[in-house]
Amino acid sequence: MSRQFSVDLTNCDREPIHIPGSIQPHGCLIACDAIADTVIRHSQNTAEMLGVDENINGKPLFDILGSEATHAVRNALNRTNDPSRPALLFKTVLQSGRSFDIAVHRFEGNCILEFEPQLSDPTQPLELARELIGRISSIENIDSVVKHVARLLQALLGYDRVMIYSFMHDGSGQVISEAKREHLESFLGQYFPASDIPQQARKLYLQNTIRVISDANFIPVAVTPVFDASDKPLDLSFAHLRSVSPIHCEYLRNMGVAASMSISIIVDGELWGLIACHHYSQRVLTMAQRIGAEMFGDFFSLHLSALKQTNRLEAATDARQSLDRFLRIAVRAQNIDAVIRDSIEDFARLIPCDGAGIWLNGSWTFKGYAPSENHVPTLVDFAKKVSEAAVWETNQISNDIPEAVDYAADVSGILIVPLSQRPRDYLFFFRREMVRTLNWAGNPQKTYETGPMGDRLTPRSSFDIWKQTVHRQSLPWSDEELEIAEATRTALAEVVLHHNELLVDERAKSDVRQRMLNQELNHRVKNILAVINSVIAQPSGGGQTIDQYVSALRGRVQALATAHDQIIRGDGGGALMHLVRTELTPFRSIEFTFDVSGPHILLDARSFSVMALVLHELLTNAVKYGSLSTSGGTLSIHWKIDEAGNCVIEWKESGGPEARAPQRRGFGTVLVERSIPYDLGGESSVDYAPEGVSARMLIPARFVTLGEEADAIGLNQAVDSEEVEASEGDISAARILIVEDQMLIAMDMEQILRDAGVSDFVTSATVSDAMDKIDRFTPTVAVLDVNLGTETSEALAQELKRRGIPFAFTTGYGETAAVVMQYPEAPVLQKPYDARAIVQTIERIVG
Repeated sequence: MSRQFSVDLTNCDREPIHIPGSIQPHGCLIACDAIADTVIRHSQNTAEMLGVDENINGKPLFDILGSEATHAVRNALNRTNDPSRPALLFKTVLQSGRSFDIAVHRFEGNCILEFEPQLSDPTQPLELARELIGRISSIENIDSVVKHVARLLQALLGYDRVMIYSFMHDGSGQVISEAKREHLESFLGQYFPASDIPQQARKLYLQNTIRVISDANFIPVAVTPVFDASDKPLDLSFAHLRSVSPIHCEYLRNMGVAASMSISIIVDGELWGLIACHHYSQRVLTMAQRIGAEMFGDFFSLHLSALKQTNRLEAATDARQSLDRFLRIAVRAQNIDAVIRDSIEDFARLIPCDGAGIWLNGSWTFKGYAPSENHVPTLVDFAKKVSEAAVWETNQISNDIPEAVDYAADVSGILIVPLSQRPRDYLFFFRREMVRTLNWAGNPQKTYETGPMGDRLTPRSSFDIWKQTVHRQSLPWSDEELEIAEATRTALAEVVLHHNELLVDERAKSDVRQRMLNQELNHRVKNILAVINSVIAQPSGGGQTIDQYVSALRGRVQALATAHDQIIRGDGGGALMHLVRTELTPFRSIEFTFDVSGPHILLDARSFSVMALVLHELLTNAVKYGSLSTSGGTLSIHWKIDEAGNCVIEWKESGGPEARAPQRRGFGTVLVERSIPYDLGGESSVDYAPEGVSARMLIPARFVTLGEEADAIGLNQAVDSEEVEASEGDISAARILIVEDQMLIAMDMEQILRDAGVSDFVTSATVSDAMDKIDRFTPTVAVLDVNLGTETSEALAQELKRRGIPFAFTTGYGETAAVVMQYPEAPVLQKPYDARAIVQTIERIVG
């Protein structure tokens, strides 16, 4: 324990339990330097337990353990870099002839070795843990698996009592499962105050998932020296022998508990609960038993997390199906207000609640329990203040609205879902007051009595049932329920916005808002595509075949992104000429000639996406094997409208290697031949003549519109390779600031810069972080994502412009994004990223 730190109930929340300066006596501990060469500290029972001379500190480790055991320890240290998962050595014989189980880990420059006498065969507990994992792996209900785990762990470890208790939103816990000896009283259903587990202990439970106390009456064994030459104590956060707070030991003794063990239950990175094992006599677990319990606990945490995710997915699926049914009705409705009000029962079934209410265009409709009508205006005014375009919740509304005390019995919990971008219309979910008597295991207010040792937990006062009645509170709203509420907000807001605009006949405003909705959808979809693009581009560890697969798949994703962007900008479709020009752009790195002509034809969204993939596959094959794979090749693309109004596209390659039909039908071949007939009901054929590949594609008339510019638009040019090379400058000396809130997309950008030779760059996810970094790191150029979750990069762009630092934007919104329009001099890079475009853009800026 640190110097001059006396522990009592007034300061136990600040007790430095990770540096107690001592260990439990059922093992011994040695701390060495970082390379496990020289002993620098040891527990005072080391000499007696290991059978060595008492003069230990300063000696080489092999003088204490022997050369063979020392070699095994150093090899074990090289196998692990995670202190929470120490390397284990079972049945290790030291030069003294004594056999020990050893756990070794490295932390804060110290190699820490923990020795426990080898008492049993290590394989038996591990096999038993494996068997128990098999028993719970098939249980698909959370309540059932929690009950089974308590019984199985008691059978595995033989403790007198095994409890599982979960933490609530305020940090308090409830015993939700229990297995015990028949003569013991039951703690099932009791609540434990949050103060029973101080914050520093919760932190350690996350770091070190298992904690064993072999004897609550143990006399701590000091580690000598307590402080090193730099006046620092030894951090034992990850040591299983770490000594225990005297407060906690007294707590156990007051309960009659002589030995205990706890296993952390961690779900989604947070401490969900604990498995607490109590024994009413001393109980020493072997290292193998402890590791078996730890393995079982880890699996239980993962299994519980998977079950919770499954439940969340099922609830979200049911909610989505209900919302889809509503939307199908709403899009055909003439009176959307009536449809929403008539659907209030359906909304109430989306989330567990006792009532629901809708405030729409100044009118109130409710179902079930709700505030009386005279209280609704105050509630709506409050909603306008707290839920601006986002859901808001509380399970104690009387804390926020004083007059809510009047209806607290009927409504204590409220979830507010705004239905429009402006503070006007709302959907409310209500929960009743949950008047309940909590069986607290100890007074949660900690009004302690003074016992024989001063302000301590006097006998039984720390665990006697303490009754507390909770008023004016409802069950809290879960994360899953808030996700469903957000999905409901998105769906209803779009419907209400659309119909309100039609009713007031604001066509101009409607066009602007619809385009904003389209751009939001475009941003989200293209961000998803960018994430996919980033994931598939990460090194797979395979050979050439994997690289080819990644390259092909990445190209297809890029083609879809291009098509999607044109669909959004073109109000649901796009020009065939624009698509062809866009698809030809990436292949300007080779000397070739291409001839493109045809009338101004518009394709609808469906046919546009299909043709984006087909053209991409044909161009990729032409570059790899056909006319564009060698200098001097020619590609001709012509289209026309036939007598039936269909669009006929002719593709012809020449001047390349002799064409040959593919030996196997891969995905690309099947996509070219089948996607147009299958998706559009058209025609598609490919001929592999020796002089070059030719293809004919027919898009049915129902997907085609002849534009007003009916004259042929031609494109015939030769591309000089010197022009291309001139655009590929060296950016390796650039200092680059990347601002991107999606981790995988940021990693993709970093990899592109590394491949281009750039080593001096920093990455930020928020504007504030980026502002801090540019005070210490002066970039030559910055790459800014326009939309950063809840904020934009506008403020950062203003500051960079003030400092004279050039920048480029990246966006999924398209070039019409509001922030982009304010800086016409800044280049715009579209997501998903294209490595060549990024490098060339940066080169132009810094050049």
